[in-house]
Amino acid sequence: MAEFLGAQWFEELNEVLGAAGPVPTEGATLRVVLEFPDAPANGAHALTFTMSPDGASAESGDHLAADAIIRLAYSDALALTTGSLDSASALREGRIKVRGDINAVVSLLAWLQRAHPHGDSTGA
Repeated sequence: MAEFLGAQWFEELNEVLGAAGPVPTEGATLRVVLEFPDAPANGAHALTFTMSPDGASAESGDHLAADAIIRLAYSDALALTTGSLDSASALREGRIKVRGDINAVVSLLAWLQRAHPHGDSTGA
């Protein structure tokens, strides 16, 4: 298993995203940034999901043109990717903070849940 937020992790995630099929963005490009303010100093502190008519991708770092920003603890993000925490519980418990266009987040989460082979273990 690739290290969370490591180069191989991003490669594997982008392979899954690339194979997942069309992205329902109605011609627009949506960007959602996930911020991890307490991430280890030697790793990524953010990642950007981009959804466009060309497909979906994820990259390390943030994007200045993000439609929404999701802030959560690094440990919670890791728990989401392993499936030991689900996004609905994290939202209910206030562990996830959202700024910006909530519709972009809803679109991303709905598509990721359909696209990701492990259901809700997308990290969002």
